[in-house]
Amino acid sequence: MFSTMQDGPLSIARILQQGSGPHGASAEVVTWTGDGARRSSYAEVGRRTAQLAHALRGLGVTGDQRVGTFMWNNAEHLEAYFAVPTMGGVLHTLNIRLFPEQLIYVANHAEDHVVLVDSTLLPLFQKLLPELKTVRHVIVVGGDKAALEAPAGVAVHGYEELLAGQPDEFDWPELDERSAAAMCYTSGTTANPKGVVYSHRSIYLHSMQVCMTDGMALSQSDRSLAVVPMFHAMSWGLPYAAFMVGATMIMPDRFLQPEPLLKMIAAERPTMAAAVPTIWQGVLQHLESDPHDVSSLREVVVGGAACPPSLMKAFHEKYGIAVLHAWGMTETSPLGSVARPPVDATEEQRWTYRSSQGRLPTGVQGRLVGDNGAVLPCDGESVGELEVRGPWIAGAYYGDDDPEKFRDGWLRTGDVGYITPDGFLQLTDRAKDVIKSGGEWISSVDLENKVMGHPAVAEAMVIGVPDEKWSERPLVAVVLRDGHQVDAAELRDFLAGEVAHWQLPEYWTFIPEAPKTSVGKFDKKRLRKQHADGQLDVTHLT
Repeated sequence: MFSTMQDGPLSIARILQQGSGPHGASAEVVTWTGDGARRSSYAEVGRRTAQLAHALRGLGVTGDQRVGTFMWNNAEHLEAYFAVPTMGGVLHTLNIRLFPEQLIYVANHAEDHVVLVDSTLLPLFQKLLPELKTVRHVIVVGGDKAALEAPAGVAVHGYEELLAGQPDEFDWPELDERSAAAMCYTSGTTANPKGVVYSHRSIYLHSMQVCMTDGMALSQSDRSLAVVPMFHAMSWGLPYAAFMVGATMIMPDRFLQPEPLLKMIAAERPTMAAAVPTIWQGVLQHLESDPHDVSSLREVVVGGAACPPSLMKAFHEKYGIAVLHAWGMTETSPLGSVARPPVDATEEQRWTYRSSQGRLPTGVQGRLVGDNGAVLPCDGESVGELEVRGPWIAGAYYGDDDPEKFRDGWLRTGDVGYITPDGFLQLTDRAKDVIKSGGEWISSVDLENKVMGHPAVAEAMVIGVPDEKWSERPLVAVVLRDGHQVDAAELRDFLAGEVAHWQLPEYWTFIPEAPKTSVGKFDKKRLRKQHADGQLDVTHLT
């Protein structure tokens, strides 16, 4: 027996129609310019989206050709977010922070046909263009197209020139909801980046989860500040979710430093924001020396790396802002969980819940698998590798068979931790970062969070280093706050009441800046190499 329900496709076209239609006049996209903002209503975004689609048709995007973007978070990038997949093409957001050889690899692997490039990024893109084998058209956004020197066979266009005179309505095709809509590549810290291809269906369902109360709870009354880049994991799904419910989008463009971000927050009064923890650490430090009005912010969502509880408490106690821990990865679209405490939790319990990665929602099934492949119980004690599956979880990589990453229809995340009986995920480490000392496991993430609780510490990274007696011991690399001083012995004494005695680190080093990946995570691979090459000045406490 089948239902009597209609079977309409879950598509980005429907999200575009809702955002630019019913919400067209009430919601807007605000792009920061450094000194102020330029604004476009959602209705105007819809019209320009249609014009871009017509222009791309004229450049040969007639099927599922890939259209790359090499851009910041701004209105034009949002127009591409909708035009490309809704017309039947595939949006490919190029991560501008990847190494040049990785960018060349992913553009060629995806077979990008057209690339939209922000004019401020032309010097970087110019170095890549001669190596991009399939690119036939480059569209320069916001500047002079003559600034780009193109090789033979590649045409260069100006964005506004291309849109001028195009019809502002488009006959959007009805697409199979399972067809490709967009693709992102992983950051590829240990091998070539791998492509994840999202469908119209997965983006639609993921957008709904972003708006749900156990997700980011985005609504039409919100003004959403998307600091997380649109070139990384689809800006955590915020652009599509905002259009779905009519929430205004505030785009920082290239102004991602604490001072312009705080100026933007004071002027545009966002109610929620999303960025990696390092962004908020910088904002907090700047607020202490240069106060700004941040009273509009209700919540900020952090992901990409574990957020120190000390950072959460500082925002809560000083500014009344709730910092929400979220977990996800490129392969999960990326929202996997958000740490919203149960309504009946005590104040003490709420902080425990908020320090976790959150409860897995209905759309994400999770399980823990031990070293022997056995599925472990979700009892809050059993620790194993997290595996997930669901309608917005990748089941394979594009053109890259990696059987080690997938098992029996589950994605192996590489994250290690436990799940409580009430469904809250607590990650203790990445599988490759867990420190095995004398046969016992030490969580590098837990040590990092506790060290960052010291008022003199801005950032702390922990890696395992060889030790003759214990096989491996933790090395703590510390970045101090401006104007603060503390030595290794003081920090170890600070930890003494926080962790078991056998976990106390003997090895310490102070560094001017923590190495980070293209998406703002601690790059422990680089730190390990610096240690192996003798580049670190290490203090050994006995």
